Amino acid sequence: MTNAASIRLTLHESALAGMQSRPKSLARALAYQAEEDVPEAAAHATEEDFQDVLYSSHSTDQLVELWRKQLTQWDYAEDPAWTGTEPRTDERRAAVLDLLGLSEETKKLLVALVPVPRTAGQVVIATERTPWYTPQSQQGRTWYWPAYRRLLDGKGWPETAVAGLDAASDSVVAHLADPTSAEAYQSKGLVVGYVQSGKTANFTGVIAKAIDAGYRLVIVLGGTLNLLRAQTQRRLDMELVGRENILRGAAEYESDYADDPAWSKGKFLTHGGLPSALGGFDIVRMTTRDNDYKSLLQGIVALEFEKQEPALPLHDPRNLHRSSARLMVVKKNKSVLTKLVKDLNKIKTPLSEIPVLIIDDESDEASVNTANPNKPDAERTAINQKISELLGMLPRAQYVGYTATPFANVFVDPSDTEDIFPKDFIISLPRPTGYMGVQDFHDLDSPIPPEERTFANSNERAHVRNIHLASDEDETALQQAMDMFVLTAAMKLYREANGLGDRYFQHHTMLIHESVRTAAHRELLGRVTQLWWNSGYTGPSGHERLRQLFETDLAPVSHVRADGHATPASYDELAPYIGAAAIRIGGDDQPIIVVNGDKDIETGEADFDKRSIWKILIGGQKLARGFTVEGLTVTYYRRRTNNASTLMQMGRWFGFRKGYRDLVRLYLGREESMGKKDIDLYEAFEAICLDEETFREQLQQYAEPVDGKPQVNPAQIPPLVSQHLSWLKPASTNKMYNAELLEIRSPGKPIEPAAYPTKEAAIKRNTERWRPLLDVLDTPPTAFTSESESPGSRSRTFQARTGLVSHNELVAVLAQLEWERPDHFAPHLTYLSQLDGTLAKVDDWLVIAPQLSTSNSVDASILGSVPLSLVRRSRQPGKASFGRIAGLEHRATAQALVSGAGDTSAAQGRHDQLINANRGVVLLYPVVEGSSEADIRAVAPHGTADPSRVIMACTLIAPKSATDSARPLVRFRTKDSSHLSDAIVPHVD
Repeated sequence: MTNAASIRLTLHESALAGMQSRPKSLARALAYQAEEDVPEAAAHATEEDFQDVLYSSHSTDQLVELWRKQLTQWDYAEDPAWTGTEPRTDERRAAVLDLLGLSEETKKLLVALVPVPRTAGQVVIATERTPWYTPQSQQGRTWYWPAYRRLLDGKGWPETAVAGLDAASDSVVAHLADPTSAEAYQSKGLVVGYVQSGKTANFTGVIAKAIDAGYRLVIVLGGTLNLLRAQTQRRLDMELVGRENILRGAAEYESDYADDPAWSKGKFLTHGGLPSALGGFDIVRMTTRDNDYKSLLQGIVALEFEKQEPALPLHDPRNLHRSSARLMVVKKNKSVLTKLVKDLNKIKTPLSEIPVLIIDDESDEASVNTANPNKPDAERTAINQKISELLGMLPRAQYVGYTATPFANVFVDPSDTEDIFPKDFIISLPRPTGYMGVQDFHDLDSPIPPEERTFANSNERAHVRNIHLASDEDETALQQAMDMFVLTAAMKLYREANGLGDRYFQHHTMLIHESVRTAAHRELLGRVTQLWWNSGYTGPSGHERLRQLFETDLAPVSHVRADGHATPASYDELAPYIGAAAIRIGGDDQPIIVVNGDKDIETGEADFDKRSIWKILIGGQKLARGFTVEGLTVTYYRRRTNNASTLMQMGRWFGFRKGYRDLVRLYLGREESMGKKDIDLYEAFEAICLDEETFREQLQQYAEPVDGKPQVNPAQIPPLVSQHLSWLKPASTNKMYNAELLEIRSPGKPIEPAAYPTKEAAIKRNTERWRPLLDVLDTPPTAFTSESESPGSRSRTFQARTGLVSHNELVAVLAQLEWERPDHFAPHLTYLSQLDGTLAKVDDWLVIAPQLSTSNSVDASILGSVPLSLVRRSRQPGKASFGRIAGLEHRATAQALVSGAGDTSAAQGRHDQLINANRGVVLLYPVVEGSSEADIRAVAPHGTADPSRVIMACTLIAPKSATDSARPLVRFRTKDSSHLSDAIVPHVD
């Protein structure tokens, strides 16, 4: 760097350092700093000089990086006093640049080099509280958050990721109670993330800010297994507590991390001295990596809180900010929690004076009370009872649950004041940049027909490989998965040698998950071990298999998805790395690690902190929740469950895969016969994930305030879940009893009823009730074209019978229909019934009955109607509901029509007549339940369908105008145990 560049960088660093509270005039700030600097600085203390440099700058230049960091912080700031603009918007950036007093040309240059981040922010549903957590309240008292932020910067986190974590953790802390308040208040909240998405980073940031603000006892409930507790303890020690607080004057070799490579390599946070000696305050650890909480381990005095002003309570700022904080990471275990409760009751410091933060990791596991609420003498489950005791004895305790599967938590009885219902806030974290989640393994709502999907345009084709579970004795899929594991290991070594650097990939793992039973693991270990030693990876047979797999799978996927990472042009170019990969995996004669708690067959240690692991892992429950399998590249998964939360938590293949996203493969069980039902794990995962995304979308929708007030509070969240989980139970049944949904308003969005009747008599009655709509369908079909939004995919044209019915006629039909579960459709019917002018005015509905054009399609008359195409659908396993009814291209066309956004291609020749601002669309499908073409033909052997075997299914889309902005979007009542006979109806007009 030249001397001029160095002086300029120093000037801008100093100028921006003085703008931490708000952006100010850059010209004045530079001039002021130049007066304090060397004489040559004046030449670089002008906007003109800054502008000249920006003309020739690159996005990675140091000066640009400095400005990127500061602009990003301003872009992400939540509700700053200096602007009323929304975060991460052009309006926010414009407000910042105006306050800086920059010229239009300088503004353009800065925006070009540092674009406005478009990432989503967190979604907050919360009760109204008096704000207390402000920059002014924290001024001069921050210690651990700045240290944590510096650590993340040093680890190479992008500034947008750090700023996003800053904003999200601010949201959580702001909804806790003020620790210095004279009046005690106990907040309870829930933070919803994604599986393997960095929730620990968020609660580490929350803990850092909370203890800076004054919380002095932090209890982290770190899962139900020693493995998970130790992993969480190490993470907090490394990134928050720091070396000095760990050692507390002891020698380096006395640290419980003396055998941890990260300790010797200096990767643990350092404060430069004991914080209390540097003007801060210490964190005293009550647990270590190897030791959970043990009664009186360090003497009861270790839990005592010192007071500088004995006459004042601990929560008084004059005591609080001069006292050390205590941190413990404890397992969710009855005996451990019993010891903690017992010891807390012994200390002299009044418990009512201690600001406590309880972080409950994986809060839907073990923490929720699963006792049957319908039994009056039912006792709380053990862990829930101990958490309740902690909350009862610590009136200043703040409870924050973290989970990726929130349904069990939001179904807790909200009137149970001793339980963990998140009465104060629910915060949904955004999907992190670089995260590989469900969207990366499924083709959600893809308009591309299956036959046109490729490795480039289909996530399923690129990453998912089928295990046909019926062929249980066939080891072909397992052998191929192991071959892929070795191939991808060689690819990682190839990339290390071609740009990524030696040992870039510290871990490389394959996970085999078939069962939670240790007996099954014993048998599986034998099978996998035999397969490994018979694979011949260094011989001709092994190379031939690997060559074929490389040419048919690995190479074509990486060719279109490698994202610039090195990829060999041929197998011969990769072959030299195969032997090294196989040796790295099995050179110690232990290619497999079993992780299940059975000491007789556990083969090695799955401690990713202590060593580099390139192994195949076999496990069950220990690897199914919370525990991070580092370097996971190939997953072979066959385990079944009937619980959505459990199934989602098994998705260990979700996470961050920097440098090898294209190499990730998921071998997943498909189509297992279970009596009359088929279990398809891939479809089950997709359905669950779609439901969770819908839940997050609705949180986003209802988080928007109306007239400055929140539309819902956390106690009103359960109904948002109960309506959208038809594939699997979201949680156990006894956690879903307290919510009754009255109405869902969904203007412009599809309503697809579920739970159609199963008995022929009811099916026939329903079909007869649809007759008014069948009668309006005209004879000549209408051609529709659905325009695809995906690059490279073509538009789709389909024919459909159409007709118009009045709004009242449609509602009269819908109101008569019978359902297996009437409560599923009732909230939608309540909404639709009000569109006669009560809520908004809908004049009529366009009925569209799509016609199939395949050679084997069957058309039939239904109760005298024109011939309509019969469609085949299957009900979901164990449910009355079908999978998705409407075709994607049909639904896209219908939504274009109700929004008025279509062009003349939306309905060839009749576009103007079909579009109306007050017109909805009904997609109507005569559905035949079955699995073959013969099933359809049996229903209509002579061109006339049997009305008792045709289920008239529909998708309804009300126009976007069908709402009233002055009214809330949701209306319902919540039942709780204190008002079992009452109806609590929030937001009633």
